[in-house]
Amino acid sequence: MRDVLDEIYKRWANGEQVALGTVVSTFSSAPRAPGAAMLVAADGEVVGSVSGGCVEGAVYELGQEVMADGKPVLQRYGVSDDDAFAVGLTCGGIIDIYVERVDRQSLPELEEITESVHKEQPVAVATVVEHEDPARLGRHMVIWPDRTSGTLGSDRIDDAVADDARGLLASGRTGTLHYGLEGERRGEGMSVFVNSFEPPPRMLVFGAIDFAAAMARMGSYLGYRVTVCDARPVFATASRFPDADEVVVDWPHRYLKAEAEAGRIDRRTAVAVLTHDPKFDVPLLEVALRLDIGYIGAMGSRRTHDDRLDRLRAEGVTEEELARLASPIGLDLGARTPEETAVSIAAEIIALRWGGGGQRLSERPGRIHG
Repeated sequence: MRDVLDEIYKRWANGEQVALGTVVSTFSSAPRAPGAAMLVAADGEVVGSVSGGCVEGAVYELGQEVMADGKPVLQRYGVSDDDAFAVGLTCGGIIDIYVERVDRQSLPELEEITESVHKEQPVAVATVVEHEDPARLGRHMVIWPDRTSGTLGSDRIDDAVADDARGLLASGRTGTLHYGLEGERRGEGMSVFVNSFEPPPRMLVFGAIDFAAAMARMGSYLGYRVTVCDARPVFATASRFPDADEVVVDWPHRYLKAEAEAGRIDRRTAVAVLTHDPKFDVPLLEVALRLDIGYIGAMGSRRTHDDRLDRLRAEGVTEEELARLASPIGLDLGARTPEETAVSIAAEIIALRWGGGGQRLSERPGRIHG
């Protein structure tokens, strides 16, 4: 929904209604992840995508129906289903798409939701997408870390979903939760989709060099909030790194330590150390390797890498901590230019995040998505 949020809000603010199709569950090699959304406007305009082109036509027609009668629909498309095959889902996956009408009456909190997302404040929207009681279906509750708005039908349901949704929100995950009809945690019959709008993950690029400029562009493209940091003010300028969200002049290790102490570093954070200068990267890596960070990579030749490890060991960094270091940085793509190197680093970050092996898919047996 994030990709279409501004368009939804613009039409909502104008008093229009739209149909919103959202991927709420996926199985096997589904083309889009939960949370992917497509807006169908009353004037026929379509924004976003739920399947990369496979079932958009069917969802468009369903959206027109939902706008007309106001009744939300949970629709499954899968390759084994004749109807699904007819609309083109030939990738082998299965997707559940929830289509609902969105207007001022159905989602009065949309302005607050949009404002929170723009301010990078965590917020989640919980929606009942499956329930035998038609009165419960389609209900929304908006969850912030410190408050909620709306109700899903009872205090018991609200308390259970709010607690679980905050857990998803804290880890940056979107997904469907299952309960009993009255919110029993071990029951069945009610499905609640939680769309998490957590602040974007951070990418910290250390070293104000041409490789850092390419890495900032790549990080921004992947949805990271990118910071470039270097202790040399002549190189660390906003004009040299227009794709970075911020450029900081500070000693790298001091900056990272301060950000960690301020609570602005988490498991989604990616750190790319591109200085390959021991006076910068050894103190920095000594701090980074002792933090709970998702990715830590350092640029340099194998000789530089070996020397760096020796220096870190001398500072008391353990072998277990050193094992977290991706160095030399990136996957073996044969990269030469800064842009190619940025692709190599990004590929390694993605592979580590999702458990990919980095090999060519044409040479890998089995399903593409596990």
